[in-house]
Amino acid sequence: MSEPTTGTGLRRVLRQGDLVLFYISAVVGMRWVATAAAAGPSALVIWIIGAAALFVPLAFTVLELSSRYPEEGGVYVWTKRAFGDFSGFMTGWTYWGANLTYVPGLLYFGASTGLHIFGDRFTALQDSGPYFITVALVGLGLTTALNIVGLRLGQWLTNVGAFGTWIPMAALILIGLYAGLRFGSATPITFATIVPSTRLTDLIFWSTIAFAFAGLEAASFMAGEIENPRQTIPRAIMIAGGVAVAIYILGTLAILLALPQHEITGLGGIMDAITVAGNHIGLNGLAPIVALLIVVSVMGAVSLWLAAMARLLFAAGLDHYLPSALGAVHPRFGTPHVALLFQAVVVAICVILGQAGETPKKAYEILVSLGVIAAFFPYLTMFAAMIALQREAAGPDVMRAPGGTPGAIVLGAVGFTTSAATIVLAAIPPAGEPNPGRYLFKVVGLSGVLVLSGALAYTVPYLRHRTARAAA
Repeated sequence: MSEPTTGTGLRRVLRQGDLVLFYISAVVGMRWVATAAAAGPSALVIWIIGAAALFVPLAFTVLELSSRYPEEGGVYVWTKRAFGDFSGFMTGWTYWGANLTYVPGLLYFGASTGLHIFGDRFTALQDSGPYFITVALVGLGLTTALNIVGLRLGQWLTNVGAFGTWIPMAALILIGLYAGLRFGSATPITFATIVPSTRLTDLIFWSTIAFAFAGLEAASFMAGEIENPRQTIPRAIMIAGGVAVAIYILGTLAILLALPQHEITGLGGIMDAITVAGNHIGLNGLAPIVALLIVVSVMGAVSLWLAAMARLLFAAGLDHYLPSALGAVHPRFGTPHVALLFQAVVVAICVILGQAGETPKKAYEILVSLGVIAAFFPYLTMFAAMIALQREAAGPDVMRAPGGTPGAIVLGAVGFTTSAATIVLAAIPPAGEPNPGRYLFKVVGLSGVLVLSGALAYTVPYLRHRTARAAA
């Protein structure tokens, strides 16, 4: 076991292999493969564009900033150093808020996939709101409990979850490619179909592709629990990043080969492709096994995001921006148990409110759009911090962006522009939305509530402390 970190009561236990698996779980979202395939063959090209427009700037930004400032807190620390306390707090607040919708969306995807474990016996539950709420709350409670007991147990679930990603995706890719070679592609893939469209309805999909590449910065929040973070984080990012891009492209291709585009859905696309392609080649019993592994993968991803995000509340509690109780450490397990419990309660409320008055499919779409917008607010300040912090000298241990300072500025500008465009596109109601006004109100209104609540959470204690100092 590695030495204990100082000041937090947490222990450094994440090594190179653990971190690679952590990043795979954080970045690779199997549900985005199905969403991409539903958009058609042009998604194969859009994955490459998305990698260039967001993944590459994000990777080098995280590489440089995490090696410059390896202390626990990640993007919260970086933006605070670049622009001051308020910017750092709002970045951390919106980043944490993004998970209030991202985690429920993950749990919904796991609940939908889990029904395939039992074949066709429970397909009617795909339209049952109570079923999705129940599964989401149970999954949330389990992963929170594991993270409270200790990072080792949460880490175990994350590592198993990473393999739960690898195996189903490997099965999907192998079966889909084999079925395509043997029976031909179910979706025509030609030069005309792979050229991305610039119609507004198609551009909206680009925001989801950008979101699929998010997550590389997650482990930086737990730098205090990573062995030699200045070296471990950059190496893990490079390994996991290449794997993520390959998985996305090959997985999308496999689904397109197995299913006609009009039959592909974001919630069920992967399982439908595995079921159909598996039946074609005589592997009828494969789908339940893959479904179980995907559920495990989802639980691993939920666990890692809950663990990473609790560290934001933990740091804010230590800095007294939020109640100091959030900075408490469990006397036995050495984990931020108050932050984890508070976070679980808020996520549970979001699960219930997100489902209210909506079908599971519509609730899932709203949660995804909210998650995209909330996630890219902090990316704006992070990429801006990448540019601003070039004013500080870089030590010999810093992993610089290609081209040094000029290259870092260009990468930061590309990432900032991509993030801003993604926020705008994610707010646009999808094609065929029967009530676009209500959709827009929920997505934009709730995003505004997140930002306003963060500003109030910072401003009220700040004014109180300032008044107290003046009175003294």
